[in-house]
Amino acid sequence: MVIAIDGPAGSGKSTIARLLASELGFYFLNTGSFYRAYTLAQIERGLDPLDADSVLETAKSITLSVSNGDIHIDGVDVENKLHTPEVDKFCSPVSVDPRLREYVNEQVRALAKGMDIVTEGRDTTTVIFPDADYKFYFDASAEVRAERRTAEHPDGPDYDTVLEEIMKRDERDKNKAVGALKIADEAIYIDTTYLTIKQVCEKVLEAMNS
Repeated sequence: MVIAIDGPAGSGKSTIARLLASELGFYFLNTGSFYRAYTLAQIERGLDPLDADSVLETAKSITLSVSNGDIHIDGVDVENKLHTPEVDKFCSPVSVDPRLREYVNEQVRALAKGMDIVTEGRDTTTVIFPDADYKFYFDASAEVRAERRTAEHPDGPDYDTVLEEIMKRDERDKNKAVGALKIADEAIYIDTTYLTIKQVCEKVLEAMNS
């Protein structure tokens, strides 16, 4: 079974998907972490993360694996490095390259084959798993999403900076030539702006059991 969740940055996808996977005994797979991992690898190699050809070369030169939902690069757990301000800054531009997106999609589908998974991203329901058993789209106001991100990274950029970046990122994600952020026709829309994590989980489970 595939439960797929889409939505913009800060809408609660990762947190809810992890909890759902744990609750259901499913495998958790964050498709956006692949782009973050490739961005991280490019930065750590001292290479330009905005050079699409170079990023693709880096991506194909390393091995990504997932264990308990955490991303590993060449066997090393890098999950705690994937949400730094620097990776946040470049992962969206990195993910625009159609060649990289297709490469990631192939990897994700291969990992998910024959498994029960909860997966989330920005084109998970529309491109990667268009035939998912359940599709959800999480949303929230840009202001609340900025508040959440600022709280997650108290030592990072201030609220106004985060809000501006989120709004720019929304624009980029919605206008990608490939894998644009949009609501799938069959997706169940959930506005998480004023909901607790528990309430969102309950809504998802209710929808699955209805």
